[in-house]
Amino acid sequence: MRDLTAIENQDYDLIVIGGGINGAGVARDAALRGLKTILLEKGDFAGGSSSWSSRLIHGGLRYLEYFEFPLVRESLKEREVLLRTAPHLVNPLLLTIPIYGDRSRPYWKIWAGMILYDIFSFDKTLPLHRMLPKAQFRQLFRSIDPEGLSGGAQYYDGQVAYAERLCLENIISAREAGAVVLNYTEVTHLQRQGDRLTSLVCRDLLTDKEFTVKGHNKTVVINTSGPWVDKVCKSGVENDRDAPIGKTRKIGPTKGSHIIVPPFPGAPETTFYVEAKSDGRPFFIIPWLNMYLIGTTDLRYNGDLDRIKADDEEIDYLLKETNNIIPTANLCREDVKFTYSGVRPLPNQEGKKPGSVTRKHILYDHKKEGVVNLISLIGGKLTTYRNVGEEMVDAVYRKMNKAAPPCSTDSQPLPGSILPSDRSVGEAIDKYSERIPLKSINHLFSMYGSRALEVLALINNEPELAEKITDRLPDIKAQIVYAVRSEFAYTLVDIARRRTTLAIHAGNYGLELLPVMTETLKKYCGWTQEKCDRASLEYRTYMEENCIPDYELTTS
Repeated sequence: MRDLTAIENQDYDLIVIGGGINGAGVARDAALRGLKTILLEKGDFAGGSSSWSSRLIHGGLRYLEYFEFPLVRESLKEREVLLRTAPHLVNPLLLTIPIYGDRSRPYWKIWAGMILYDIFSFDKTLPLHRMLPKAQFRQLFRSIDPEGLSGGAQYYDGQVAYAERLCLENIISAREAGAVVLNYTEVTHLQRQGDRLTSLVCRDLLTDKEFTVKGHNKTVVINTSGPWVDKVCKSGVENDRDAPIGKTRKIGPTKGSHIIVPPFPGAPETTFYVEAKSDGRPFFIIPWLNMYLIGTTDLRYNGDLDRIKADDEEIDYLLKETNNIIPTANLCREDVKFTYSGVRPLPNQEGKKPGSVTRKHILYDHKKEGVVNLISLIGGKLTTYRNVGEEMVDAVYRKMNKAAPPCSTDSQPLPGSILPSDRSVGEAIDKYSERIPLKSINHLFSMYGSRALEVLALINNEPELAEKITDRLPDIKAQIVYAVRSEFAYTLVDIARRRTTLAIHAGNYGLELLPVMTETLKKYCGWTQEKCDRASLEYRTYMEENCIPDYELTTS
Protein backbone atom coordinates (compact mmCIF):
# COMPACT_ATOMS: atom_id res chain seq x y z
CA MET A 1 0.00 0.00 0.00
CA ARG A 2 1.29 3.46 -0.89
CA ASP A 3 2.04 5.90 1.94
CA LEU A 4 0.07 8.95 0.81
CA THR A 5 0.75 10.78 4.06
CA ALA A 6 4.49 10.61 3.48
CA ILE A 7 3.98 11.87 -0.06
CA GLU A 8 1.89 14.81 1.18
CA ASN A 9 4.57 15.75 3.72
CA GLN A 10 7.21 16.30 1.04
CA ASP A 11 7.93 19.30 -1.16
CA TYR A 12 9.06 18.35 -4.66
CA ASP A 13 11.41 20.14 -7.05
CA LEU A 14 9.74 18.58 -10.07
CA ILE A 15 6.24 17.21 -10.56
CA VAL A 16 5.73 15.18 -13.75
CA ILE A 17 2.19 14.50 -14.95
CA GLY A 18 1.97 11.51 -17.29
CA GLY A 19 3.82 8.21 -17.11
CA GLY A 20 4.23 7.31 -20.74
CA ILE A 21 7.66 7.02 -22.32
CA ASN A 22 8.31 10.78 -22.31
CA GLY A 23 7.24 11.31 -18.71
CA ALA A 24 9.31 8.32 -17.65
CA GLY A 25 12.32 9.73 -19.49
CA VAL A 26 11.90 13.13 -17.80
CA ALA A 27 11.55 11.58 -14.34
CA ARG A 28 14.60 9.38 -14.82
CA ASP A 29 16.83 12.21 -16.06
CA ALA A 30 15.64 14.56 -13.29
CA ALA A 31 16.19 12.03 -10.51
CA LEU A 32 19.63 11.09 -11.83
CA ARG A 33 20.57 14.79 -11.78
CA GLY A 34 19.46 15.16 -8.18
CA LEU A 35 16.03 16.79 -8.44
CA LYS A 36 13.45 15.66 -5.92
CA THR A 37 10.95 14.25 -8.39
CA ILE A 38 7.47 12.76 -8.36
CA LEU A 39 5.70 11.26 -11.36
CA LEU A 40 1.91 10.90 -11.49
CA GLU A 41 0.12 8.67 -14.01
CA LYS A 42 -3.67 8.30 -14.06
CA GLY A 43 -3.57 4.83 -15.59
CA ASP A 44 -0.76 2.34 -15.92
CA PHE A 45 2.73 3.27 -17.02
CA ALA A 46 2.89 3.15 -20.84
CA GLY A 47 -0.87 2.58 -20.84
CA GLY A 48 -1.54 5.18 -23.52
CA SER A 49 0.24 6.05 -26.77
CA SER A 50 3.50 4.41 -25.67
CA SER A 51 1.81 1.02 -25.66
CA TRP A 52 0.17 1.39 -29.06
CA SER A 53 3.08 2.25 -31.33
CA SER A 54 4.62 0.35 -34.26
CA ARG A 55 7.51 -0.55 -31.92
CA LEU A 56 10.13 1.01 -34.16
CA ILE A 57 13.21 2.93 -33.09
CA HIS A 58 13.76 4.84 -36.27
CA GLY A 59 15.00 8.05 -37.80
CA GLY A 60 11.81 8.76 -39.69
CA LEU A 61 12.85 8.29 -43.28
CA ARG A 62 9.74 9.98 -44.65
CA TYR A 63 10.40 13.10 -42.54
CA LEU A 64 13.08 13.92 -45.11
CA GLU A 65 10.31 14.61 -47.59
CA TYR A 66 9.01 17.38 -45.31
CA PHE A 67 12.55 18.79 -44.83
CA GLU A 68 12.50 18.01 -41.12
CA PHE A 69 16.23 17.36 -41.17
CA PRO A 70 16.89 18.24 -37.49
CA LEU A 71 14.24 15.71 -36.41
CA VAL A 72 15.80 13.00 -38.59
CA ARG A 73 19.27 13.68 -37.17
CA GLU A 74 17.94 13.74 -33.59
CA SER A 75 16.10 10.45 -34.13
CA LEU A 76 19.08 8.70 -35.69
CA LYS A 77 21.36 9.87 -32.89
CA GLU A 78 18.90 8.60 -30.28
CA ARG A 79 18.59 5.29 -32.11
CA GLU A 80 22.30 4.76 -31.53
CA VAL A 81 21.97 5.70 -27.86
CA LEU A 82 19.25 3.10 -27.33
CA LEU A 83 21.11 0.38 -29.22
CA ARG A 84 23.97 0.99 -26.79
CA THR A 85 22.12 1.56 -23.48
CA ALA A 86 19.24 -0.90 -23.93
CA PRO A 87 20.63 -3.75 -26.08
CA HIS A 88 18.28 -6.25 -24.40
CA LEU A 89 15.24 -4.33 -25.64
CA VAL A 90 16.35 -2.52 -28.82
CA ASN A 91 17.65 -4.58 -31.74
CA PRO A 92 18.73 -3.76 -35.30
CA LEU A 93 15.95 -4.18 -37.84
CA LEU A 94 16.33 -4.55 -41.60
CA LEU A 95 13.70 -2.67 -43.59
CA THR A 96 12.86 -3.17 -47.24
CA ILE A 97 11.09 -0.67 -49.51
CA PRO A 98 9.50 -1.99 -52.71
CA ILE A 99 9.50 0.77 -55.33
CA TYR A 100 6.68 0.93 -57.86
CA GLY A 101 6.72 3.26 -60.83
CA ASP A 102 3.01 4.06 -60.65
CA ARG A 103 2.37 4.31 -56.91
CA SER A 104 5.67 5.07 -55.14
CA ARG A 105 8.19 7.83 -54.95
CA PRO A 106 10.49 7.47 -57.97
CA TYR A 107 13.49 5.14 -57.71
CA TRP A 108 15.89 8.12 -57.82
CA LYS A 109 14.03 9.89 -55.02
CA ILE A 110 14.20 6.85 -52.75
CA TRP A 111 17.90 6.50 -53.58
CA ALA A 112 18.51 10.15 -52.71
CA GLY A 113 16.62 9.64 -49.45
CA MET A 114 18.78 6.63 -48.62
CA ILE A 115 21.95 8.64 -49.18
CA LEU A 116 20.68 11.47 -46.96
CA TYR A 117 19.66 8.95 -44.29
CA ASP A 118 23.20 7.56 -44.24
CA ILE A 119 24.66 11.07 -44.08
CA PHE A 120 22.48 12.06 -41.13
CA SER A 121 23.48 8.83 -39.33
CA PHE A 122 27.20 9.32 -39.99
CA ASP A 123 28.08 8.01 -36.50
CA LYS A 124 25.96 4.85 -36.68
CA THR A 125 27.04 1.29 -35.99
CA LEU A 126 24.51 -0.20 -38.43
CA PRO A 127 25.29 -1.06 -42.08
CA LEU A 128 24.76 1.38 -44.93
CA HIS A 129 21.76 1.15 -47.25
CA ARG A 130 21.74 -0.77 -50.51
CA MET A 131 19.63 -0.30 -53.61
CA LEU A 132 18.18 -3.33 -55.40
CA PRO A 133 17.42 -3.22 -59.13
CA LYS A 134 14.24 -4.92 -60.25
CA ALA A 135 15.78 -8.30 -61.11
CA GLN A 136 17.58 -8.58 -57.77
CA PHE A 137 14.52 -7.49 -55.85
CA ARG A 138 12.29 -10.05 -57.60
CA GLN A 139 14.84 -12.77 -56.86
CA LEU A 140 14.88 -11.95 -53.12
CA PHE A 141 11.14 -11.36 -52.75
CA ARG A 142 9.39 -13.76 -55.08
CA SER A 143 5.91 -13.27 -53.60
CA ILE A 144 5.88 -9.51 -54.11
CA ASP A 145 3.34 -7.91 -56.45
CA PRO A 146 5.34 -7.54 -59.71
CA GLU A 147 3.02 -5.06 -61.41
CA GLY A 148 4.92 -1.82 -62.00
CA LEU A 149 7.83 -2.87 -59.78
CA SER A 150 10.97 -0.79 -60.36
CA GLY A 151 13.22 -2.28 -57.70
CA GLY A 152 13.74 -1.58 -54.03
CA ALA A 153 15.90 -0.32 -51.22
CA GLN A 154 17.09 -1.80 -47.94
CA TYR A 155 18.37 -0.06 -44.83
CA TYR A 156 18.58 -0.58 -41.07
CA ASP A 157 16.68 0.97 -38.19
CA GLY A 158 15.78 -0.49 -34.80
CA GLN A 159 12.93 -2.37 -33.15
CA VAL A 160 11.81 -2.39 -29.53
CA ALA A 161 9.64 -5.51 -29.40
CA TYR A 162 8.59 -4.81 -25.81
CA ALA A 163 7.95 -1.06 -26.02
CA GLU A 164 6.05 -1.07 -22.74
CA ARG A 165 9.07 -2.47 -20.95
CA LEU A 166 11.29 0.30 -22.32
CA CYS A 167 9.00 2.74 -20.51
CA LEU A 168 8.91 0.54 -17.41
CA GLU A 169 12.71 0.35 -17.16
CA ASN A 170 12.88 4.14 -17.23
CA ILE A 171 10.32 4.19 -14.41
CA ILE A 172 12.35 1.66 -12.42
CA SER A 173 15.55 3.62 -13.02
CA ALA A 174 13.83 6.83 -11.88
CA ARG A 175 12.68 5.15 -8.68
CA GLU A 176 16.13 3.70 -8.02
CA ALA A 177 17.52 7.23 -8.37
CA GLY A 178 15.11 8.51 -5.72
CA ALA A 179 11.98 9.56 -7.61
CA VAL A 180 8.49 8.76 -6.37
CA VAL A 181 6.56 7.08 -9.19
CA LEU A 182 2.81 6.51 -8.93
CA ASN A 183 0.51 4.90 -11.45
CA TYR A 184 -3.28 4.90 -11.03
CA THR A 185 -3.03 8.43 -9.64
CA GLU A 186 -5.16 11.06 -11.35
CA VAL A 187 -4.47 14.78 -11.13
CA THR A 188 -7.87 16.34 -10.51
CA HIS A 189 -7.02 19.97 -9.73
CA LEU A 190 -4.15 22.32 -10.50
CA GLN A 191 -3.87 24.76 -7.60
CA ARG A 192 -2.29 28.12 -8.36
CA GLN A 193 -1.44 31.33 -6.62
CA GLY A 194 -0.80 34.24 -8.92
CA ASP A 195 1.44 33.10 -11.74
CA ARG A 196 2.55 29.79 -10.19
CA LEU A 197 1.15 26.33 -9.69
CA THR A 198 1.67 25.60 -6.00
CA SER A 199 0.23 22.11 -5.58
CA LEU A 200 -1.76 19.39 -7.30
CA VAL A 201 -4.82 17.67 -5.89
CA CYS A 202 -4.73 13.99 -6.82
CA ARG A 203 -6.87 10.91 -6.39
CA ASP A 204 -5.41 7.48 -5.73
CA LEU A 205 -7.63 5.39 -7.99
CA LEU A 206 -6.67 2.18 -6.17
CA THR A 207 -8.11 3.37 -2.86
CA ASP A 208 -10.28 6.32 -4.01
CA LYS A 209 -8.40 8.55 -1.56
CA GLU A 210 -7.60 12.18 -2.28
CA PHE A 211 -4.22 13.69 -1.46
CA THR A 212 -2.13 16.73 -2.36
CA VAL A 213 1.31 16.93 -3.95
CA LYS A 214 3.06 20.12 -2.92
CA GLY A 215 5.87 22.17 -4.35
CA HIS A 216 8.03 25.01 -3.09
CA ASN A 217 8.69 28.46 -4.53
CA LYS A 218 10.88 27.07 -7.32
CA THR A 219 8.99 23.89 -8.16
CA VAL A 220 8.36 23.18 -11.83
CA VAL A 221 5.46 21.11 -13.20
CA ILE A 222 5.93 19.14 -16.42
CA ASN A 223 2.89 17.96 -18.39
CA THR A 224 3.82 14.92 -20.46
CA SER A 225 0.33 13.43 -20.58
CA GLY A 226 0.36 12.97 -24.36
CA PRO A 227 -3.14 13.16 -25.88
CA TRP A 228 -4.44 14.31 -22.48
CA VAL A 229 -2.27 17.47 -22.39
CA ASP A 230 -5.21 19.81 -22.98
CA LYS A 231 -7.39 18.01 -20.43
CA VAL A 232 -4.68 18.25 -17.76
CA CYS A 233 -4.23 21.96 -18.42
CA LYS A 234 -7.93 22.47 -17.73
CA SER A 235 -7.96 20.41 -14.53
CA GLY A 236 -9.83 22.36 -11.91
CA VAL A 237 -9.60 25.69 -13.73
CA GLU A 238 -12.19 25.40 -16.48
CA ASN A 239 -14.57 27.74 -14.64
CA ASP A 240 -11.90 30.23 -13.56
CA ARG A 241 -12.08 33.26 -15.83
CA ASP A 242 -8.67 34.44 -14.62
CA ALA A 243 -6.97 31.15 -15.55
CA PRO A 244 -6.16 30.99 -19.25
CA ILE A 245 -4.41 27.59 -19.08
CA GLY A 246 -5.86 25.30 -21.67
CA LYS A 247 -8.01 27.84 -23.52
CA THR A 248 -5.87 27.37 -26.63
CA ARG A 249 -5.96 23.84 -27.98
CA LYS A 250 -2.44 22.37 -28.09
CA ILE A 251 -3.03 18.80 -29.31
CA GLY A 252 -4.45 17.73 -32.67
CA PRO A 253 -4.61 13.96 -32.14
CA THR A 254 -4.54 11.43 -34.95
CA LYS A 255 -5.46 7.79 -34.59
CA GLY A 256 -3.20 4.95 -35.65
CA SER A 257 -4.37 1.32 -35.70
CA HIS A 258 -2.51 -1.98 -36.03
CA ILE A 259 -3.42 -5.60 -36.60
CA ILE A 260 -1.41 -8.67 -35.58
CA VAL A 261 -1.50 -11.82 -37.70
CA PRO A 262 0.41 -15.14 -37.70
CA PRO A 263 2.99 -15.88 -40.42
CA PHE A 264 1.34 -16.09 -43.83
CA PRO A 265 2.33 -17.33 -47.32
CA GLY A 266 4.88 -14.94 -48.78
CA ALA A 267 5.49 -13.19 -45.46
CA PRO A 268 8.85 -11.37 -45.66
CA GLU A 269 11.70 -12.07 -43.27
CA THR A 270 12.47 -8.35 -43.21
CA THR A 271 10.18 -5.44 -42.39
CA PHE A 272 8.36 -4.08 -45.42
CA TYR A 273 7.88 -0.33 -45.59
CA VAL A 274 5.33 0.03 -48.36
CA GLU A 275 2.90 2.49 -49.89
CA ALA A 276 -0.72 1.40 -50.14
CA LYS A 277 -1.89 0.60 -53.65
CA SER A 278 -5.24 2.35 -53.15
CA ASP A 279 -4.13 5.69 -51.71
CA GLY A 280 -0.34 5.76 -51.52
CA ARG A 281 -0.28 5.98 -47.73
CA PRO A 282 2.84 4.39 -46.16
CA PHE A 283 2.48 1.49 -43.73
CA PHE A 284 4.62 -1.30 -42.28
CA ILE A 285 4.52 -5.10 -42.39
CA ILE A 286 6.78 -5.98 -39.46
CA PRO A 287 8.02 -9.38 -38.22
CA TRP A 288 7.36 -9.20 -34.49
CA LEU A 289 7.89 -12.00 -31.94
CA ASN A 290 7.02 -14.78 -34.42
CA MET A 291 3.98 -12.89 -35.68
CA TYR A 292 3.43 -9.93 -37.99
CA LEU A 293 2.50 -6.44 -36.91
CA ILE A 294 0.78 -4.48 -39.69
CA GLY A 295 0.02 -0.79 -39.51
CA THR A 296 -0.60 1.97 -39.12
CA THR A 297 -3.50 4.14 -40.18
CA ASP A 298 -3.53 7.92 -39.67
CA LEU A 299 -6.94 9.49 -39.03
CA ARG A 300 -8.11 12.60 -37.22
CA TYR A 301 -9.52 11.64 -33.83
CA ASN A 302 -11.81 13.48 -31.45
CA GLY A 303 -13.29 10.56 -29.52
CA ASP A 304 -12.82 9.06 -26.06
CA LEU A 305 -9.09 8.89 -25.32
CA ASP A 306 -9.58 6.04 -22.87
CA ARG A 307 -11.46 3.79 -25.31
CA ILE A 308 -9.75 3.59 -28.68
CA LYS A 309 -10.28 0.69 -31.03
CA ALA A 310 -9.33 -0.19 -34.58
CA ASP A 311 -12.50 0.23 -36.66
CA ASP A 312 -13.62 -2.61 -38.90
CA GLU A 313 -12.87 -0.36 -41.89
CA GLU A 314 -9.28 0.18 -40.72
CA ILE A 315 -8.76 -3.55 -40.23
CA ASP A 316 -10.12 -4.30 -43.70
CA TYR A 317 -7.91 -1.57 -45.18
CA LEU A 318 -4.74 -3.04 -43.65
CA LEU A 319 -5.70 -6.56 -44.75
CA LYS A 320 -6.48 -5.42 -48.30
CA GLU A 321 -3.32 -3.40 -48.73
CA THR A 322 -1.15 -6.22 -47.38
CA ASN A 323 -2.77 -8.59 -49.88
CA ASN A 324 -2.15 -6.02 -52.62
CA ILE A 325 1.58 -5.96 -51.93
CA ILE A 326 1.85 -9.73 -51.22
CA PRO A 327 -0.89 -11.45 -53.27
CA THR A 328 -0.07 -14.90 -51.84
CA ALA A 329 -0.97 -13.70 -48.33
CA ASN A 330 -4.74 -13.92 -48.85
CA LEU A 331 -5.28 -12.48 -45.40
CA CYS A 332 -8.83 -12.14 -44.10
CA ARG A 333 -10.56 -11.12 -40.89
CA GLU A 334 -10.21 -14.63 -39.45
CA ASP A 335 -6.41 -14.26 -39.56
CA VAL A 336 -6.42 -11.25 -37.22
CA LYS A 337 -5.36 -12.40 -33.74
CA PHE A 338 -5.14 -9.01 -32.03
CA THR A 339 -5.70 -5.36 -32.79
CA TYR A 340 -4.72 -2.17 -31.07
CA SER A 341 -5.16 1.51 -31.70
CA GLY A 342 -3.68 4.62 -30.15
CA VAL A 343 -3.57 8.37 -30.54
CA ARG A 344 -0.56 10.43 -31.56
CA PRO A 345 -0.28 13.62 -29.46
CA LEU A 346 0.59 15.81 -32.45
CA PRO A 347 0.51 19.61 -32.51
CA ASN A 348 -2.87 21.06 -33.41
CA GLN A 349 -2.42 22.22 -37.00
CA GLU A 350 -5.83 22.90 -38.48
CA GLY A 351 -6.28 22.21 -42.18
CA LYS A 352 -3.28 19.93 -42.59
CA LYS A 353 -3.57 16.31 -43.63
CA PRO A 354 -2.73 13.98 -40.72
CA GLY A 355 0.34 12.59 -42.49
CA SER A 356 1.83 16.04 -43.06
CA VAL A 357 1.53 17.30 -39.47
CA THR A 358 5.00 17.75 -37.99
CA ARG A 359 6.37 14.95 -35.82
CA LYS A 360 8.86 17.16 -34.01
CA HIS A 361 8.20 17.81 -30.34
CA ILE A 362 7.50 21.20 -28.81
CA LEU A 363 8.23 22.27 -25.25
CA TYR A 364 5.33 24.65 -24.62
CA ASP A 365 6.13 27.14 -21.85
CA HIS A 366 2.87 28.30 -20.26
CA LYS A 367 4.54 31.52 -19.16
CA LYS A 368 2.84 33.08 -22.16
CA GLU A 369 -0.47 32.03 -20.57
CA GLY A 370 0.40 33.50 -17.20
CA VAL A 371 1.81 30.40 -15.46
CA VAL A 372 5.59 30.56 -15.12
CA ASN A 373 6.33 27.08 -13.77
CA LEU A 374 4.43 24.81 -16.15
CA ILE A 375 5.78 23.25 -19.36
CA SER A 376 3.73 20.92 -21.58
CA LEU A 377 5.14 18.51 -24.13
CA ILE A 378 3.38 18.62 -27.48
CA GLY A 379 4.25 15.70 -29.72
CA GLY A 380 7.16 13.40 -28.98
CA LYS A 381 8.25 10.07 -30.46
CA LEU A 382 9.17 6.79 -28.84
CA THR A 383 12.62 7.06 -30.44
CA THR A 384 13.45 10.52 -29.08
CA TYR A 385 12.08 10.22 -25.54
CA ARG A 386 15.54 10.36 -23.93
CA ASN A 387 16.44 13.62 -25.65
CA VAL A 388 13.04 15.05 -24.67
CA GLY A 389 13.89 14.22 -21.07
CA GLU A 390 17.25 15.94 -21.34
CA GLU A 391 15.72 19.07 -22.90
CA MET A 392 12.95 19.18 -20.30
CA VAL A 393 15.28 18.84 -17.32
CA ASP A 394 17.61 21.50 -18.75
CA ALA A 395 14.54 23.76 -19.02
CA VAL A 396 13.58 22.97 -15.42
CA TYR A 397 16.97 24.06 -14.15
CA ARG A 398 16.72 27.29 -16.15
CA LYS A 399 13.36 28.03 -14.55
CA MET A 400 14.87 27.34 -11.12
CA ASN A 401 17.76 29.70 -11.95
CA LYS A 402 20.23 26.92 -11.24
CA ALA A 403 23.11 25.51 -13.24
CA ALA A 404 22.12 22.14 -14.68
CA PRO A 405 24.37 19.19 -13.79
CA PRO A 406 25.48 17.10 -16.79
CA CYS A 407 22.95 14.68 -18.24
CA SER A 408 24.03 11.02 -18.02
CA THR A 409 21.15 9.21 -19.72
CA ASP A 410 22.95 9.15 -23.06
CA SER A 411 25.55 6.82 -21.59
CA GLN A 412 24.03 5.19 -18.49
CA PRO A 413 22.49 1.79 -19.33
CA LEU A 414 18.90 1.02 -18.42
CA PRO A 415 18.45 -1.37 -15.45
CA GLY A 416 18.12 -4.56 -17.48
CA SER A 417 20.90 -3.79 -19.95
CA ILE A 418 22.69 -6.98 -21.01
CA LEU A 419 23.87 -8.73 -24.16
CA PRO A 420 22.92 -12.33 -24.98
CA SER A 421 26.62 -13.23 -24.80
CA ASP A 422 26.85 -12.13 -21.16
CA ARG A 423 28.27 -14.80 -18.86
CA SER A 424 25.31 -14.57 -16.47
CA VAL A 425 23.00 -15.98 -19.16
CA GLY A 426 25.02 -19.20 -19.36
CA GLU A 427 25.24 -19.39 -15.57
CA ALA A 428 21.45 -19.07 -15.28
CA ILE A 429 20.98 -21.84 -17.84
CA ASP A 430 23.32 -24.11 -15.85
CA LYS A 431 21.47 -23.34 -12.62
CA TYR A 432 17.84 -23.51 -13.76
CA SER A 433 17.69 -25.67 -16.90
CA GLU A 434 16.62 -28.76 -14.96
CA ARG A 435 13.59 -26.90 -13.60
CA ILE A 436 12.78 -24.52 -16.44
CA PRO A 437 12.86 -25.20 -20.20
CA LEU A 438 15.77 -23.59 -22.01
CA LYS A 439 13.33 -21.74 -24.26
CA SER A 440 11.72 -20.14 -21.21
CA ILE A 441 15.06 -19.03 -19.76
CA ASN A 442 16.08 -17.41 -23.04
CA HIS A 443 12.64 -15.79 -23.28
CA LEU A 444 13.08 -14.23 -19.83
CA PHE A 445 16.44 -12.71 -20.76
CA SER A 446 15.02 -11.31 -24.01
CA MET A 447 12.20 -9.64 -22.09
CA TYR A 448 13.78 -8.66 -18.75
CA GLY A 449 17.46 -8.48 -19.62
CA SER A 450 19.62 -8.88 -16.54
CA ARG A 451 16.53 -8.59 -14.33
CA ALA A 452 15.56 -12.07 -15.53
CA LEU A 453 17.74 -13.28 -12.66
CA GLU A 454 15.28 -11.68 -10.24
CA VAL A 455 12.37 -13.46 -11.91
CA LEU A 456 14.21 -16.79 -11.79
CA ALA A 457 15.12 -16.25 -8.13
CA LEU A 458 11.43 -16.43 -7.20
CA ILE A 459 11.39 -20.16 -7.89
CA ASN A 460 14.12 -20.83 -5.34
CA ASN A 461 11.59 -20.54 -2.51
CA GLU A 462 8.42 -21.14 -4.53
CA PRO A 463 9.17 -23.99 -7.00
CA GLU A 464 5.63 -24.00 -8.42
CA LEU A 465 6.37 -20.63 -10.04
CA ALA A 466 8.66 -22.42 -12.49
CA GLU A 467 5.58 -23.90 -14.20
CA LYS A 468 4.61 -22.56 -17.60
CA ILE A 469 1.43 -20.47 -17.70
CA THR A 470 0.35 -22.35 -20.81
CA ASP A 471 2.00 -25.06 -22.88
CA ARG A 472 1.75 -22.83 -25.95
CA LEU A 473 4.11 -20.15 -24.60
CA PRO A 474 7.48 -19.98 -22.79
CA ASP A 475 6.17 -17.64 -20.06
CA ILE A 476 6.23 -18.98 -16.49
CA LYS A 477 4.10 -18.22 -13.44
CA ALA A 478 6.96 -16.35 -11.75
CA GLN A 479 6.40 -13.53 -14.24
CA ILE A 480 2.90 -12.95 -12.91
CA VAL A 481 4.16 -12.64 -9.35
CA TYR A 482 7.16 -10.53 -10.33
CA ALA A 483 4.92 -8.06 -12.16
CA VAL A 484 2.93 -7.43 -8.98
CA ARG A 485 5.77 -7.52 -6.47
CA SER A 486 8.39 -5.59 -8.42
CA GLU A 487 6.85 -3.88 -11.45
CA PHE A 488 3.89 -1.79 -10.23
CA ALA A 489 1.27 -4.09 -11.80
CA TYR A 490 -2.18 -3.82 -10.20
CA THR A 491 -4.54 -5.30 -12.77
CA LEU A 492 -4.71 -8.29 -15.10
CA VAL A 493 -4.38 -5.92 -18.06
CA ASP A 494 -1.15 -4.58 -16.55
CA ILE A 495 0.22 -8.12 -16.29
CA ALA A 496 -1.01 -9.67 -19.54
CA ARG A 497 -0.80 -6.65 -21.84
CA ARG A 498 2.06 -4.45 -20.61
CA ARG A 499 4.41 -6.49 -18.37
CA THR A 500 4.15 -9.49 -20.71
CA THR A 501 2.59 -10.19 -24.12
CA LEU A 502 0.28 -12.94 -22.84
CA ALA A 503 -2.81 -11.07 -24.04
CA ILE A 504 -1.48 -11.14 -27.59
CA HIS A 505 0.37 -14.42 -27.89
CA ALA A 506 -1.90 -16.73 -25.92
CA GLY A 507 -4.74 -16.43 -28.43
CA ASN A 508 -8.33 -15.34 -27.82
CA TYR A 509 -7.05 -12.06 -26.36
CA GLY A 510 -5.66 -13.87 -23.31
CA LEU A 511 -9.13 -14.62 -21.95
CA GLU A 512 -8.42 -18.33 -21.54
CA LEU A 513 -5.48 -17.60 -19.25
CA LEU A 514 -7.51 -15.67 -16.68
CA PRO A 515 -8.11 -18.72 -14.40
CA VAL A 516 -4.43 -19.66 -14.11
CA MET A 517 -3.44 -16.03 -13.64
CA THR A 518 -5.96 -15.38 -10.89
CA GLU A 519 -5.13 -18.64 -9.09
CA THR A 520 -1.47 -17.64 -9.05
CA LEU A 521 -2.34 -14.18 -7.77
CA LYS A 522 -4.52 -15.61 -5.01
CA LYS A 523 -1.83 -18.00 -3.85
CA TYR A 524 1.23 -15.75 -4.05
CA CYS A 525 0.04 -12.14 -4.07
CA GLY A 526 -2.83 -12.20 -1.59
CA TRP A 527 -5.62 -11.45 -4.05
CA THR A 528 -9.07 -12.38 -2.78
CA GLN A 529 -11.61 -14.27 -4.88
CA GLU A 530 -13.68 -11.10 -5.05
CA LYS A 531 -10.71 -9.12 -6.35
CA CYS A 532 -9.95 -11.82 -8.93
CA ASP A 533 -13.54 -11.88 -10.17
CA ARG A 534 -13.63 -8.10 -10.47
CA ALA A 535 -10.25 -8.01 -12.22
CA SER A 536 -11.36 -10.70 -14.69
CA LEU A 537 -14.48 -8.74 -15.57
CA GLU A 538 -12.45 -5.54 -16.00
CA TYR A 539 -10.03 -7.42 -18.26
CA ARG A 540 -12.84 -8.68 -20.50
CA THR A 541 -14.34 -5.20 -20.68
CA TYR A 542 -10.98 -3.66 -21.58
CA MET A 543 -10.44 -6.13 -24.41
CA GLU A 544 -13.93 -5.58 -25.78
CA GLU A 545 -13.56 -1.79 -25.67
CA ASN A 546 -10.03 -1.58 -27.06
CA CYS A 547 -8.82 -4.73 -28.82
CA ILE A 548 -11.51 -7.17 -29.96
CA PRO A 549 -12.87 -6.05 -33.35
CA ASP A 550 -16.51 -5.02 -33.49
CA TYR A 551 -17.20 -7.67 -36.13
CA GLU A 552 -16.12 -10.37 -33.65
CA LEU A 553 -18.33 -8.98 -30.90
CA THR A 554 -21.39 -8.84 -33.13
CA THR A 555 -20.99 -12.46 -34.27
CA SER A 556 -20.02 -14.01 -30.91
